[in-house]
Amino acid sequence: MKASFDSTNLEINPSDKGYLVNVDGRTASVQILHAENGRLDLLVDGQRVVAHVSSDNAKRWVTVGGRTSLLTKTSGAKRGVRHDHAGGLIAPMPGQIRSVSVGVGDIVKKGQTMLTMEAMKMEIRIQAPSDGVVKSVSVSQGQTVEREQILVEMEGKD
Repeated sequence: MKASFDSTNLEINPSDKGYLVNVDGRTASVQILHAENGRLDLLVDGQRVVAHVSSDNAKRWVTVGGRTSLLTKTSGAKRGVRHDHAGGLIAPMPGQIRSVSVGVGDIVKKGQTMLTMEAMKMEIRIQAPSDGVVKSVSVSQGQTVEREQILVEMEGKD
């Protein structure tokens, strides 16, 4: 996801242990230790940080150390039926996982349904964007997920 934090551009990408955040050419490792009611306990390059987040559509206000900044999604937002992001399939909106049809190591074909979720009384099928192998499954049946949360990671088939 690409975003603008006040006047600074940043890019947030999922990694094995959380996220890699690139700000003006500098990359930081960010792990979410705990998230509840708009409070995020983060580990940023090994240092504990508390952030408070409130949102309104694409805008998010983030308060860290008593300073509030506006975080706005600028590009890279996935729209429509695309649910893939940096090798992972993401939730297009908040919802609940109804079924998971794949496991780690499974070989999948383009268009194969990997899981289904329910959001706003609709069933959404998350399908493989290409042929590949399931690298990780981050959700289970009955779990509630947030928009853009990684559901399944896969890699191209060799």
